[in-house]
Amino acid sequence: MPQGFLDQVLGFSGLSFKNLPEFSLKPLPLRALKINRVIKSTEMEVMTLQAKGRKNLGKVATKAVRKDKLIPCVLYGGDEIQHFTLAPLDLRTLVYSPEFKIVEINLDGNVHKCILKHVQYHPVDERIMHIDFLRLIDEHPIKIEVPISFEGIAVGLKSGGKLIKKMRSVKVKLTPELLIDKIVLDTTPMELGQSHRIKDLVVAEGIEILNNENIPVATVGIPRALRSGPEETPGATAIATAVTPVAGAPGAPAATPAKPGVPEKKAPEKKAKGGKSEKANKK
Repeated sequence: MPQGFLDQVLGFSGLSFKNLPEFSLKPLPLRALKINRVIKSTEMEVMTLQAKGRKNLGKVATKAVRKDKLIPCVLYGGDEIQHFTLAPLDLRTLVYSPEFKIVEINLDGNVHKCILKHVQYHPVDERIMHIDFLRLIDEHPIKIEVPISFEGIAVGLKSGGKLIKKMRSVKVKLTPELLIDKIVLDTTPMELGQSHRIKDLVVAEGIEILNNENIPVATVGIPRALRSGPEETPGATAIATAVTPVAGAPGAPAATPAKPGVPEKKAPEKKAKGGKSEKANKK
């Protein structure tokens, strides 16, 4: 593009080609991009809840809380136990989700970092009746249920197999500093009939899996069509029966002779209606 044309175009806006700021598009280093992706994948999702403290405890006070369409909750762990209430709508993404999250409860201006420990439901309509939260204390080990994330396409699936997920979560023991939201299982190298067990799960140092190491987590099942051999042609059985000659017919094989010294079995005599045999009646 000629220099004069650029000067004419920029002249309408009061700018000149010489006064333009210098800039250059430099690609980010690949190492920096990889670090950002790793940090993003390891970040724990944090959920903030606004709570209201409870002073009156007992059955009567708890019934009054549920009548106001609130959920009674308790926060334990450490030396202090705190009672409060939460709105049911605020708990939807926490309770009805397979993901593991860290919860920050804002109670009377103080923020408490904790996790969801137990949810009590109504036996009939399954509405939430009570929730327990566990406070996170630094360097204090806790036991939690972590979901398993199945990634990759197994080799056995391309051969006609089916991935059977036998476990959806595992129980682990770790400190709050090592909290994870999931355990990834790569199913790509799994072939037909192959299984991955608890001992095949890869976790960071300091995280202990409490489940039995021999329990299968996932299996590539072999379909029935691949397990069984080639099936017979339909109608083959009927044709074979029709071709088999009847004993005594021309071309049929001779009957097997009786063994010498073995008496032939006589047919049992038929009894008449009176209870006597036919020979007695003839006499």
